[in-house]
Amino acid sequence: MRKAENRNKALDYEVILLAAGQGKRMAASRNKILLHLIGKPVISYSLNTFLSDPACKHIVLVAQEDEQELLAALVKKETKKKKCHITIVSGGSERQYSVYNGLNVLMNLENIVMVHDGARPFVNLAQLKSLHRKVQETRAAILGVPVKDTIKRVIDGIVQETVPRETLWQIQTPQAFYAKDLLAVHKCAQQEGYLGTDDASLIEKYSHLAVSMVLGSYENIKLTTPEDMLIGEAIVKRKRS
Repeated sequence: MRKAENRNKALDYEVILLAAGQGKRMAASRNKILLHLIGKPVISYSLNTFLSDPACKHIVLVAQEDEQELLAALVKKETKKKKCHITIVSGGSERQYSVYNGLNVLMNLENIVMVHDGARPFVNLAQLKSLHRKVQETRAAILGVPVKDTIKRVIDGIVQETVPRETLWQIQTPQAFYAKDLLAVHKCAQQEGYLGTDDASLIEKYSHLAVSMVLGSYENIKLTTPEDMLIGEAIVKRKRS
């Protein structure tokens, strides 16, 4: 019985949910993850998705210091009937530093960790499960969707070439890794003063691991501008109908 329990624990994961961004492009007076989207704060959508996954055992919510009390109240409300440990930790001046802060409060570095942008409210449980399965096979897996538009490389306003889009993917979150692998590459990046565009870029640069792609959804958008909020409202209405 004890061996079976240990195997089940190995399949659990923790998540670093990033909520410390400034959201300047949203042109709002407050953090975009606290803006209401059809009656609920943006952060509530992804928070509830992770809470609904039995494999998610710990959520690290990375937040701005002056918003932690507000988020703690929100978390208390959302987790009344959920069995999931939640830790709130301060964010850094860059996204990468916020992830590093989150890594340092994980319960077990042998666990899988997912890193997710709180401004992506529409990730769903099926995508979490697909990503979770893949990371157990390959140790590094990310969500994404194939690029649909024509892509051109432009320098100083002049088109240099049309880039073949057959091999291009638009990357999303969550991204999933084994925690000790991700912490190791973050430490390497910190030592060199290197800022990657996402966590997978650090794995690519500082480890031997190949990053696997898992098909996401075109609805798994990041809310960045006021126009994105309008799209988000349409997505919520469609899901509810």
